[in-house]
Amino acid sequence: LHSYTCSVNRWDDVSSIHKEQIRKQLEAMQGRRCAYCEGSIDGLGQHIEHFRRKKHHPALTFEWSNLFWSCNQTDSCGHFKDRRAGSYNVADLIDPCADDPDDFFIFWSDGTISVRNGLSKQEEHRAKETLRVFSLHPNFGRLRNMRKSAVAQYVNYVADASEYGFSDEDIRELIAGELQVARDLPFYTTIRHVLTERQ
Repeated sequence: LHSYTCSVNRWDDVSSIHKEQIRKQLEAMQGRRCAYCEGSIDGLGQHIEHFRRKKHHPALTFEWSNLFWSCNQTDSCGHFKDRRAGSYNVADLIDPCADDPDDFFIFWSDGTISVRNGLSKQEEHRAKETLRVFSLHPNFGRLRNMRKSAVAQYVNYVADASEYGFSDEDIRELIAGELQVARDLPFYTTIRHVLTERQ
């Protein structure tokens, strides 16, 4: 990106070779998951996403902190934010590069997302606005079903271990092992929240 400057270049000037290099760097940072929904880039398509839109923040067009790998779905995530979300203030959104979503959300085994209790009014607004602007479907729809499906096998696995008489300590060890294996999988945050809630 050092070859490009916002005063001279537009995003369309970035060569396909350079875009592929950008994708590789984004993959190294976030895996093959969408930065917003955590769905599979392989299954849901992909594009390089500008968190702060190029037309509103041209000075950030080539800034690494403004680039994410987003899925290519039109009913959620980057495309929804840019085309269908309506008006919003980008300062009201949770930035995956600067904020920890764990501070704002709880993910449940039924695929729903709750805003954490105890947030300030401003933090609660940012959490709700992020869910709205990226259309992350906290209570219904495609993404809820995908999160529920991703975590179901882990819930069943832990329930089976408990049924077979595994001790709490054994189950904690099993969960720790499963979390290591699941680290690069889609919807890892949902998996992690659901499994660690059981410890």
